[in-house]
Amino acid sequence: MKVVLQNLTKKFPGRDRKKQEYVIAVNDFNFEIPDGKLIGLLGPSGCGKSTTLNLISGLLKPTSGRIFFGEDDVTDLPPENRGIGLVFQNYALYPHLTVKKNILFPLENLKGKDKLSKSEMLEKAYAAARLVQIEELMDRKPGELSGGQQQRVAIARALVKMPRVLLLDEPLSNLDARLRLQTREEIRRIQRETKITTIFVTHDQEEAMSISDMIVVMKAGIVQQIGRPQEVYDNPANLFVARFLGTPPINVFEGQVRNHKLYIGEDEVSGIRGVENQKVWVGIRPEGFVPDENGPLCCRLSGVEVMGRDISVVSTHESSCSPAVRSIISTENRVDTEKETVRFSLKPGKVFIFHRETEERIMGELI
Repeated sequence: MKVVLQNLTKKFPGRDRKKQEYVIAVNDFNFEIPDGKLIGLLGPSGCGKSTTLNLISGLLKPTSGRIFFGEDDVTDLPPENRGIGLVFQNYALYPHLTVKKNILFPLENLKGKDKLSKSEMLEKAYAAARLVQIEELMDRKPGELSGGQQQRVAIARALVKMPRVLLLDEPLSNLDARLRLQTREEIRRIQRETKITTIFVTHDQEEAMSISDMIVVMKAGIVQQIGRPQEVYDNPANLFVARFLGTPPINVFEGQVRNHKLYIGEDEVSGIRGVENQKVWVGIRPEGFVPDENGPLCCRLSGVEVMGRDISVVSTHESSCSPAVRSIISTENRVDTEKETVRFSLKPGKVFIFHRETEERIMGELI
């Protein structure tokens, strides 16, 4: 089931009602979510991603714009008539009911032509439980389960009606790191098996990039960029997107272009084509540094951290926007920790130039 958002906008009244000011949580959102894909809505707290999810679910009514499921305009339909499955951050299970009863609950409320017999409901409940691998827990109550198991019950309950669209609102936030990794892999497996169009809200960029077919990066209610995770990472549209995606985060420097050359501070780090003389922001991914005794970028060495398969070189530079410059290099490379400085060559595909005022990406060719 494809989902189409047309000029979707949501405004909330400001605190001072006398001034009739509004807070725009979602601003003119246009997007077509392809049938059967998993889409990640990604951004910091307050960017409008959960509001967008609540608009799609029907829990909130848009100020303007339309929502379509396939060819059906569902903008004015209540949540129960949209054919959605919704999984919350806090699981929202009924503590006095068994796992089986929690999963059965949505089916027991079906009426009219959709009403099922008891045996049909049990069959669907056990099928959903098998899908999330909790069939042996059906007689337990939520209080007897771990956080990961409770989340699986919540997913099974959302899936039991085979919804047209599955909506996940920060479903992994309450889990520890190892369980988050395991559960997000399970969510991806379940989505691929069911082929249900799924919208996944998270502030964790690693989470979104690892399981999404496409990601939507949002800031202050405005869509910043839409694309496949790797494409967005490799080609950020602006400085916000570049900074938001990546662990460790991108290193940002004050730079300038002069006479077809790119400078960071006084270091001439590269030639560049197609960019006029101007001050710029220079973003360099941590993996974009290559240790080189004759490299053009000179940093003051602070320390070296061995992380198994990689080495993290921590240094400083007077033009860096952060206190530390973090470079990720292979363990095959050697860094002389006795020296005060470390020099780098740069990988052109990992260096991005941004306008100093607008912070939009400037497309130039490093040479």
